[in-house]
Amino acid sequence: MEREAQVLRAAGGFGRARRLLAAASWLPCLALGLALGSEPLLTALPAHHCRPDPSLLPPALRSLRGPALLDASLPRLRAGARSPCLLLRYPEPGARARPNGTRPCTRGWFYELPAAGLWSSPVTQNNRAQVDRTVAGQPGRGELKPKWDLVCEDGWKVPLEQTSHLLGWLLGCIVLGTCCDWFGRRAVFVGTLLLATGLGACEALAASFPALLVLRLLHGGALAGVFLALYVARLELCDPPHRLVFTMGAGLFLVAGNLLLPGLALLAQDWRLLQGLSALAMGLLLLFWGFSTLFPESPRWLLATGQLTRARKILWHFAEASGLDPEESSEEEGSLATELDMLSMGSPQSQYHSILELRHTCVAWKNGLILGFSSLIGGGIRASFLRTLAPREAFYLPYFLSAGLEATAIVLLLLTTDHCGRRTILLLGTLAMGLASLLLLAGTHYLPHWIALALSVLGLLASQVVSALSCLFAAEVFPTVIRGAGLGLVLGAGFLGQAATPMANMHSRQSFFLQHMLFAAFTLLALLCVLLLPESRGRALPQSLPDADRLCRSPLLRSHPHSDNLPLLPPTPQAVHLP
Repeated sequence: MEREAQVLRAAGGFGRARRLLAAASWLPCLALGLALGSEPLLTALPAHHCRPDPSLLPPALRSLRGPALLDASLPRLRAGARSPCLLLRYPEPGARARPNGTRPCTRGWFYELPAAGLWSSPVTQNNRAQVDRTVAGQPGRGELKPKWDLVCEDGWKVPLEQTSHLLGWLLGCIVLGTCCDWFGRRAVFVGTLLLATGLGACEALAASFPALLVLRLLHGGALAGVFLALYVARLELCDPPHRLVFTMGAGLFLVAGNLLLPGLALLAQDWRLLQGLSALAMGLLLLFWGFSTLFPESPRWLLATGQLTRARKILWHFAEASGLDPEESSEEEGSLATELDMLSMGSPQSQYHSILELRHTCVAWKNGLILGFSSLIGGGIRASFLRTLAPREAFYLPYFLSAGLEATAIVLLLLTTDHCGRRTILLLGTLAMGLASLLLLAGTHYLPHWIALALSVLGLLASQVVSALSCLFAAEVFPTVIRGAGLGLVLGAGFLGQAATPMANMHSRQSFFLQHMLFAAFTLLALLCVLLLPESRGRALPQSLPDADRLCRSPLLRSHPHSDNLPLLPPTPQAVHLP
């Protein structure tokens, strides 16, 4: 690891070329933010009610058509019906004034307002078919009836689509994270970017709900590959003092993409056009980031896997762009050519590594397990706080509140994490999240409303901090040879936690309290586990599995990067201290 660090320093360190590349990696996060924020817009439920059936209405209303029929029958429907999924059966003249029963809606639904700016969404899909109707025993004109209408008895399909998209992200993180370690960061980024563009365009042309379900699953997996490869490549470009700044800067661009999406939806007003614009944004990235000069392969990964010929070309370019002569050496350090020659004379390394090799480590696999558990809780408990903050029918309030708190969490991490350490901030975030969830569970019916709102805001902010910091922490403690697969597992655990809520909603919302209680209990367990983590602030990234296995726990209040002498998770005897 020390020899490879000397090679990177001889290539100019974190000079101008690497700074520009790391900053340029922020721009694709805008397009990723548009794709990540599309799920709430596509599944937003507008105000709706059953279309009146003329054959079930009083004779005085049966001669009406279109809006007049709706205006005349809507007050009666609202006065007596307890559900928008039921249609009242009005009595004939002379019968009692109260309705004599209800029946399921057979004429489709009328949607009063656009859902989050979209007049057409998968829920209110306007792909229509011609049907015949009979009014007062005589055939009339054919009316257009929606084919999808994911409400009422078909409402379970909405959480099914949400679960499918999140599971696509989960599978993409696991599978494509391994591909990052086998084929390289650049190959996965360009390949999945091309795949995400094609799948997004196909999604906009989906002709049926099952086709949309499959495309959302695959599209989520492709987006996971783009995000993961970009995250790892950016982190490996930076030196220790700048890793936090450039990683959190990319997070702010993601939030900016989320905030731009509702305005884009108001302009498009159709979900197919919105998906087409998102796919177009992904395609435009290929025109720029498809070139190797704008997104080269990670030299750190090339050095760790022994691909010195490819690494030499990239490092040579970095040195020249930083104003250094690769052939000239200084008094303190050798030249880039000399360092590469000395590295090539060492023992050969295996080309590819698997995440399964963590079985042979003593500490590294435990660090990954703890961070995956923390990411799972941070993603799963978020829905509990959002449910308390905003009613189920609202859209813009929880959407913008979640995005705003995510930006706030990123700013807090920028201000505190380098000063206090990764492990300390993760511990405080987990503690705040656990206290907020337990107080809400115990005092929902006794606490004043403003206190419950404050606890929900605190818990949601803490969950955002825990999720973001768990990913950064995992990327810093996993070695370069399996960093993509390790980070993919931690990210996938977060998406699994987020999928718990729509999976429960497919059946009913009665298990929501049990889900909240379960995640609150997990938070208490995570508090103990976080204490076992090492401190990665200010450290060079580990290159190999033995390097990652040497990361031990440091004192909590004196977490200097080189004071790892209190291992609670004892490594093998030959790997207790750092070299």
